[in-house]
Amino acid sequence: MVMDNLNNQTYMKLACEQLQETFECDFVGLAFQESKGPNIGWKVASGNSNDKYKRITLRYGKGIAGRVLSTGRPMEIKYFPQNILGKALEYPILLAEKLLYAYAVPIFINGVPKGVLLVGFRSETSIDDTGKKLVEKAAKELEKQISVI
Repeated sequence: MVMDNLNNQTYMKLACEQLQETFECDFVGLAFQESKGPNIGWKVASGNSNDKYKRITLRYGKGIAGRVLSTGRPMEIKYFPQNILGKALEYPILLAEKLLYAYAVPIFINGVPKGVLLVGFRSETSIDDTGKKLVEKAAKELEKQISVI
């Protein structure tokens, strides 16, 4: 799997830190589907307020990461926990990091969505269309690097 390699972990951590600086956001995280089974886990983060993200495991189709992976499309959540599909407890990364805004995009490996890049804010700040395109571009760059490493 992508995160099994120490070089991958180091690269991903640096990428998260750079993205956090670029977007001036509070949190950047990467989640990946486990190599065996449908579970998804948050593997790397920058700007995290605690280490709870490391213990979060989601089912395929659940939470923001699960929904992004199952649809293969970006997902935006504004004013969390208002106006969400399902219950707030279904979004543990947003609860653990006290995020009010999140924009998450899929990371494709061999043409299949296997990872999620999430950019979040602990305020009601949101990302405009230009920013969303930059997040999507960053995900594409991660895809390229993952396939090389």
